[in-house]
Amino acid sequence: MGPGPDAGSNWDEMRGMDMTISSKPTVRPLLEICIDDAEGVAAVVAGGADRIELCGALALGGLTPSAALVAKAVASGVPVHAMVRPRDGDFRYDVQDISLATEEIGRMVEWGAAGVVVGAMADDRTLDLDTLARWRDAARDVAIVLHRAIDLVADPVAAVEQAVRLGYDHILTSGGAATAEAGADVIAAMVAAAKGRIAIIAGSGVSADNAAALIARTGVDAVHASASIREDWGDERITAMGFASGPRRRTSVERVAGLRQAIERK
Repeated sequence: MGPGPDAGSNWDEMRGMDMTISSKPTVRPLLEICIDDAEGVAAVVAGGADRIELCGALALGGLTPSAALVAKAVASGVPVHAMVRPRDGDFRYDVQDISLATEEIGRMVEWGAAGVVVGAMADDRTLDLDTLARWRDAARDVAIVLHRAIDLVADPVAAVEQAVRLGYDHILTSGGAATAEAGADVIAAMVAAAKGRIAIIAGSGVSADNAAALIARTGVDAVHASASIREDWGDERITAMGFASGPRRRTSVERVAGLRQAIERK
């Protein structure tokens, strides 16, 4: 939509012009950073990201975050999409998992999240439409994102239409590949299938080095990255005793800012 009457004299000038869709300014794709700790919140703010995907345990692919972390992220002023994932592993959930996630969605809404991030699959490598519909209802008026569970279905492009019909607002995807670069052709096909009805977010392996080319190749509405660096814990017992599965990952202000700059230069 164009500017409304409150835009002043420019509005009067524009009303007499032959405005077409093609004359609309290009909107810069958004930068979403996934984080799982308080330090990450500060890094996202300092680096200039547009949105937070808030998780617990990113090393496990992201689980439902704690109440205190949600509160801190929401207080930052950056819009927060909160992961709701009751356990690690696959996305084929039983009745108890589904019930727990439904309750967690309600809490994220109450705690001020701008959106929730969910995904569920059936045994036949399709989306679990009944569960996803239930979660759409639980999210009420906040945005709802279908996460990379879509990358495990047999036909991610066809699943876009299903997500649209369910009333979902965003899809996070790597195009069914290990990285968004590798899945770029499928992501582009998903963008074409979306027809502007649902926002497509490219994620997995996105960095300042490839973000602009990925956007140009796919036409996505946003890119998603951890913008993290790896550090040793300084005590080999941390991993040996099972307190962590690998090195520490910390959100880098410099990497967030670098991604933002790469997107703006595209």
